[in-house]
Parts: sequence; structure tokens; C-alpha cells
Amino acid sequence: MFYLLNSCSLCPRDCGINRFEGGTGYCKSDAAYAVASICIHRGEEPSISGEHGICNIFFPHCNLQCIFCQNYQISRNSSVQGRNLSTLDGILETVKGILATGCESVGFVSPTHYIPHVNAIIDELRSAGLHPVTVYNTNGYDRTAMLQRLEEKIDVYLPDFKYVNAELAGNYSDAYHYPEGVKLSIKEMYRQKGSSVVLSETGIAMKGLIIRHLVLPGHADESKSVLRWIADELSPKVHISLMAQYNPPQGIVCPPPLHRRLTEEEYESVLEEMQSLGFCNGWIQELDSSLDYNPDFCRDHPFF
Repeated sequence: MFYLLNSCSLCPRDCGINRFEGGTGYCKSDAAYAVASICIHRGEEPSISGEHGICNIFFPHCNLQCIFCQNYQISRNSSVQGRNLSTLDGILETVKGILATGCESVGFVSPTHYIPHVNAIIDELRSAGLHPVTVYNTNGYDRTAMLQRLEEKIDVYLPDFKYVNAELAGNYSDAYHYPEGVKLSIKEMYRQKGSSVVLSETGIAMKGLIIRHLVLPGHADESKSVLRWIADELSPKVHISLMAQYNPPQGIVCPPPLHRRLTEEEYESVLEEMQSLGFCNGWIQELDSSLDYNPDFCRDHPFF
């Protein structure tokens, strides 16, 4: 799949640049392997983390530039911090070591602009006789053609669905076309996996689709619109992870209302809409969870 980098159209940005000649597209990523961090993560949904956590591979840069990103140290296209593992052998060695501790799943975080690399990592793990559950943890700004190429490689899709409002998507994530892109990509994920999440005997998600939505302060109505779209266009049986963990990133000045945390009233109003729409599968969060998701990618383990 690396030939796709000759004229990169992995994501809806469709830059068309030759990544073998350098990172000059929107995400500033070239063709080389680049991983900002690989670690055991226990902060995911219970069926994703399980008892032993998930081995998450965090890719640097991003095809969105959300002004409130908690992973801003590695997601900014202007500069990236982190470990920066840059060889396939090094990545595989680290992943195999973590799988040996009991992790049953490997998560690819912000993988959209590194799909050929994701594909190669999965192939190499399978060639070594390892078949962990593969989780595609994405911002949702994907192309359906690329997701179709991954159909036999990805077990669980874990996309964000951030906005249906183009103005918000443009102002907050520099992607006015995000709403139309995320709708198409999530419809493709739903086509592949349906609304059921298949669990193992230990409660690990083995196959399925889980849609994440982060409720933003001051934008409860937008969250309700996202949930209505999912219920109307897919199914209220889809598993939803309704997140209350928003926390203004340290060191970044976010404009109002993103300069503050979510209020109980805002989150409760979205929960009421979720219930009225008939959603019955998924997870919700406590408001104080906002204190638990402040990674530091300059450390060997960002979440400790």
C-alpha cells in the first residue's frame, strides 16, 4: 500500500503530494515510519481496555488541527514531541513486548494519514503468529475507499464524531468539510461492522463499531444533533461513548466557551436527549473524568 504515498489521498484533504519526497502536505508527514508513543492504555472504554489495557500506538501529526486537542504535543503539524520510533522493527519489538504482558488488543491512534504503515504492522504481527484485536481509533475524517482497504485488517472501529455543523468544524478543527466526511466514513464502518459489538469471554470487544462523541462546553445542542444523525441514519442500537472529559489543554489558550470545562447541566441535557432517542448501548462519563486525560508525551508513558 505504500505506493499510495506517491500521490497522497489517504484522507479527505486529498493533498496529492509525493510523501517520498518529504512531508509537504497538510499533515506534514513523509513516507517514513513515525510513532510518537507506544504504551499500555487503560483509559479507554471498558470493552476496549479490558483487564490488561490496550497496546496503543500513537501516530504523530494529524489531518485535523483541533484547537482543544489533548494530544497537542504530538498532533500539531508545526512541531511534534514524543519518542518518535522510526523503524518497523522497533515498533514491532515494542508492541510484541506489551502483548506479552497480557494485552489482547492493539490500537492505532490517529492512523488516517498512516494507513499503509498500519497495514504493514498488522501484516507483520500476523506473520509472527500474533493476532491481537485491532482497533482503529480515528478522528473520523477518513475516506471510505481507504476504510474498504482495511476491512479484513481492522476488528473494531473507534471513531470520533465531532460535529455536524460545518462552521464549528472549520473554526475548531480547520476542516469545514468534516461533517460530510465523517458521515460517509462512519456509514462505511457501520456497513462493515453493523451495530453489534462482539465480546470475548473476558469482555474484550472482538468486532464492532463504537462511536465516540466529546461534549464540548457551550455546544450541547451540537451534541444532540450528532446523536440525532446517528439514530436517524444508522441505528439507536449503535454503541455510543458519550464523553464528558473535555479539559482545556494546558499551555493553549482556547476561545470561549472552550476555555472552560463542561457543566453538569450541559452534560445532563445531552444524556436526556441520548435516552429519548433510544440509545441503550455504550458508556457515559463522570464530569471529574476531565482530570484523568492530560497526557504528557515527553514521558515514556504519557498517562502516568
